[in-house]
Amino acid sequence: MNNKIKTILTGIIAILLLVAITYKEKIVKNEYQNTDLNIVLSLEDEINKNSVWCGTFNLIWNDLKKDLVKQDIVFSPQLEMVKHLNKGTFTEKELKEKDYYKVIGKPTFALKKQIEEEIQRKFKEKSDILEDFEWQEEGNEDYFLYAMLKKEFHFKKKFTQLENSTFKNYQNIAYFGIDSTTEEEVYNQVKVLYYKDKNNFAITLKTEEQEEIILMRGEAKKTFLKTYEEIKKEQENYEGSKIFKKGDSLKVPYLNLRFKKEFEELEHKYFTFTNGEKYYIEKAIQTIKFELNEKGGKIKSEAGMHNKNFSAIETTQREFHLEDTFTLFLKEKEASLPYFGAYIEDITQFN
Repeated sequence: MNNKIKTILTGIIAILLLVAITYKEKIVKNEYQNTDLNIVLSLEDEINKNSVWCGTFNLIWNDLKKDLVKQDIVFSPQLEMVKHLNKGTFTEKELKEKDYYKVIGKPTFALKKQIEEEIQRKFKEKSDILEDFEWQEEGNEDYFLYAMLKKEFHFKKKFTQLENSTFKNYQNIAYFGIDSTTEEEVYNQVKVLYYKDKNNFAITLKTEEQEEIILMRGEAKKTFLKTYEEIKKEQENYEGSKIFKKGDSLKVPYLNLRFKKEFEELEHKYFTFTNGEKYYIEKAIQTIKFELNEKGGKIKSEAGMHNKNFSAIETTQREFHLEDTFTLFLKEKEASLPYFGAYIEDITQFN
């Protein structure tokens, strides 16, 4: 092979390598969508259109307050979201131990390695946020808090893939659910919580893992907590049939959500430990990946925080069609509160 051919081949290989590296970087950068979602940090935060909450950040905030600060975290001026986080409404009591991992430690390379090994052992997962934080060889007066939640759930029988349809003004949206072609055995996977009309109802989709997918169509309250409480209230007062029966129909849009957010509004604001030491949050990040389809769904969420030291109407046929704004909750069957909530108005943000 002469030198000219070698030079040409070397150039081609270099170009291919550059394309491969660029493509890999593009995949990494685009794994999380650019989103206009309103990401709230607690069940009490006010929601508006297209809001999402997951309890992972609550887990590390509870540990920050209870194990490190040993009192309410107070900024000056105090933030409304911090007041809500301090209430500690959501705790690990709402989750099975096998589904979450959390840790507090010094932000050292040893802790980073420990987290990576533990989430690989427990969940067969890698972190999407650890590289965003600064790590050091030895510990100092700083603290790092971390949590991961991972769940997968499956329907015993697949729901029917329905024809694409509209969601509000959006066209060609994919749906699954129940129609006249669906096996009646699938009906048992749906529990009616209440039904007023096709624009005001709530149902639960049951999974093999005892996870409940609660779907509500109707006007949401100001917060996820108030919305969930309203669903429970309506359910208790509902005297109609709670059995999904032949003639009823169900339409649920496929959901695929991936976002990563840094909560800059919490960063670089000082607060005091009970021993008088001053700290501030250097960086606070949360991610959520959530999918729902005719087979089931899965959710993975991480939260990390680096704290630096300072020195009833029933009809014959009912339509449970989620073709307009609706609210979704995920909850363990025996838990008193959900661990995930979504208020969905713009389906393109979730689909």
